[in-house]
Amino acid sequence: MTSQTQQHPAAPEKVRPLRVLAAMSGGVDSAVAAARAAEAGHDVTGVHLALSANPQSFRTGARGCCTIEDSRDARRAADVIGIPFYVWDLADRFREDVVEDFVAEYEAGRTPNPCLRCNEKIKFAALLDKALALGFDAVCTGHYAQVVVNESGGRELHRASDMAKDQSYVLGVLDDRQLAHAMFPLGDTVTTKEEIRAEAERRDLAVAKKPDSHDICFIADGDTQGFLASRLGRSEGDIVDESGTKLGTHEGAYGYTIGQRKGLRLGTPASDGKPRYVLDISPVNNTVTVGPADALDVTALTAIKPRWCGAAPSGPGTYTAQLRAHGGETEVTAELAHDTLQVSFTEPVRGVAPGQAIVLYDGTRVVGSATIATTQRATAMA
Repeated sequence: MTSQTQQHPAAPEKVRPLRVLAAMSGGVDSAVAAARAAEAGHDVTGVHLALSANPQSFRTGARGCCTIEDSRDARRAADVIGIPFYVWDLADRFREDVVEDFVAEYEAGRTPNPCLRCNEKIKFAALLDKALALGFDAVCTGHYAQVVVNESGGRELHRASDMAKDQSYVLGVLDDRQLAHAMFPLGDTVTTKEEIRAEAERRDLAVAKKPDSHDICFIADGDTQGFLASRLGRSEGDIVDESGTKLGTHEGAYGYTIGQRKGLRLGTPASDGKPRYVLDISPVNNTVTVGPADALDVTALTAIKPRWCGAAPSGPGTYTAQLRAHGGETEVTAELAHDTLQVSFTEPVRGVAPGQAIVLYDGTRVVGSATIATTQRATAMA
């Protein structure tokens, strides 16, 4: 796996007029993306995805995702742009591929990313398959990322021009076929979010001042632990330290994530007076282990289910890696062996949890992603 670092893509792909299906969430980014695609001469049709059999159960309040309110905002935006608009029901697929997966991963002691899974299974699988069957050439979204054509004519996924808004991490699951039909009109724009909103206002789009969505759309009140408890039931277990000494109890190990500090509710302070963090979650015996921050240091990991934005790499190589949607980059060496990715960090990192995605980059180019299965700590737990 050799790495030929490319710091900046040469140029965005020049495209011929296409039949484009624009996924319109009801937020400002997807509305401006659809407007830009239409202005570029493409034959654009807008579609809003109905992702819940009971949309009222999804959070309201102008969030820009998944509610009845959002579908109406998307329709109004499509009317202003002057493009046809439809609402497609993908609630069953969303429940199975995203919501049930989310619950199952937490039940198994892992930490999933539902937005990444939605991109993989819904927007660029279920939606794309339906779009291609209807004769569309591409699916357009409001993600901040770039598709560029390399010297050999292949398509590559790159970070957005504006790193502050880059969303390539949650797109790292796209394979060659999906990337061949993806369009991101906002990715090559080096502008602030305020300028995107100003553009929406110039275009008379009512969503110009609509707040961004940040939380999980299918958890109506933002209470992830409460949502999981309603699905999995409450199950009291122990919170222990690294030696196995009981420090407290919890109502379900699924309600914790590796690296968590807040909400532990431990009555006994640590002997050194320093904060304690979640080090391990064991669904088998329903136990949560806590300890000091330095016990979170991870030096290596194993990741499974790799997906490559291009040919699978061969041999060891040096890359940068991103471990969270809003996290920074860290230098790694990585090697693929029998569909398992072995990754070593140049410097220890913290807050790495099984279930998360690791996305590899060669400069600004997204190489691919995999799901973290196990981690190796700098200091082994007792």
